[in-house]
Amino acid sequence: MGRVAVSPCLGDGLVVRRVVMRARDVVFFKGIMEASEGLAAVFAEHGGDLVVAAPETRAAELDAVLDALCDELEALRLPP
Repeated sequence: MGRVAVSPCLGDGLVVRRVVMRARDVVFFKGIMEASEGLAAVFAEHGGDLVVAAPETRAAELDAVLDALCDELEALRLPP
């Protein structure tokens, strides 16, 4: 039986961003996010298709970090 992608269960009080990048960049991206003092949780849906969730209070900080990382990694931010 093959694996099926399941959307993460996210509750109130979180902002969600979607990012698409090369699969080989996912480990680097997740490492940066984990090192950012609990800024966000990253869920890999399939390969380089990611869901990034953070507290609403840190939405501006998340957007700034995502903008910088997406520029560097040539990744794409998808609309919510």
